[in-house]
Amino acid sequence: MITGPVISEDIGKLAVLIRRDGELLLTRWRQQVKQLPSAKHLDVPTINDHIPELLSDLADAFDERSDTTIVEALQEGTPPAHGVQRVEDGFDIAEVVAEYNILRGCIHDLAEANGLILQGRSFHILNRVFDQAIGLAVQSFADQGAAELRARREDYLAFVAHDLRTPLNAISLAADVLEMLHPAEADEGAAMHMVTTLQRNVRNLKAMVEKILEESTHMTSANGMNVVRRDFDLWPLVESCVHALKPLAISSDTVLINRVPIELVVFADAGLLQRILQNLINNAITYTRGGEVRIGAEVNTEGSVTCWVSDSGSGIPTDKLSIVFAKGEGDPAKEESSGLGLAIVKNFIEAHGGTVVIESELGKGSTFCFTLPPNSTH
Repeated sequence: MITGPVISEDIGKLAVLIRRDGELLLTRWRQQVKQLPSAKHLDVPTINDHIPELLSDLADAFDERSDTTIVEALQEGTPPAHGVQRVEDGFDIAEVVAEYNILRGCIHDLAEANGLILQGRSFHILNRVFDQAIGLAVQSFADQGAAELRARREDYLAFVAHDLRTPLNAISLAADVLEMLHPAEADEGAAMHMVTTLQRNVRNLKAMVEKILEESTHMTSANGMNVVRRDFDLWPLVESCVHALKPLAISSDTVLINRVPIELVVFADAGLLQRILQNLINNAITYTRGGEVRIGAEVNTEGSVTCWVSDSGSGIPTDKLSIVFAKGEGDPAKEESSGLGLAIVKNFIEAHGGTVVIESELGKGSTFCFTLPPNSTH
């Protein structure tokens, strides 16, 4: 029977025990951590992450009979890195705290099974190291989560700004056409005053959009959007895109042709799909002066819908096909190219669970083809 262990000796034994039975300790810890919802699918190295290094730090603290230097070392050591990793693993804060407390309990059980009592100085060292580790991990977890949320918001803002630029350009061109068609003798009349006001405000809006895009050139990936799918007729949506972009097409002498079957129904987020098509059609117009842009779609045998935007334009060099959807990969020959349009397309299609591919040949044109999953409730 253990009646009164010598605390200093127990501290040294704890260090030996943790080093000797570290793998056993980790195995017992993993068995319990695997019960956490976010850990169920993780492999052993991912679950372990920085925990073995933390155990080594703890053993060092027991060896030195002091937690002071270890607590300082933790500031730049395993807990902050572990917290960042757990954001990527999909943990929530409660799960991060839980896995540390599970490990603390496993150490208590291991000590007790080997006739050691955690009390006094050893108890203080263990709790000080773990409480500090939990605090640092949670702080880094929260900071990383906040940074990722901020990046997604900035990314979304840039996407919206990019998509605003297309209709603004169309409005601007329409205003120019109105001004040219208006009789010269009525320049001082109310109608021309309204056209002038329209043009001025469009210029102001375009300047604001360009500023947003300029300030968002160092964004990270956006993948946190809300996709609200429903069944709707695709032909009217495409027709509205064609009508909205007609001024741009006219200025490029490009013919827009809607080949979507009138009866075709698609299951998608109408707002996001409209932005996908606007970006693809606008991109096609840019490289198809004096040619044709055709928009089509068909229902596949399994119920998914394949849509495409095909042009007779200049085409894309083979060595550029692999990067056309990469954010920031704009066309250096086009001053207005931000490298966001096709990134938006890919992002929104993947948010639907769909895929997008491109076929292109220099001098003959390009076809962007994307497939959207069917309505699984049908």
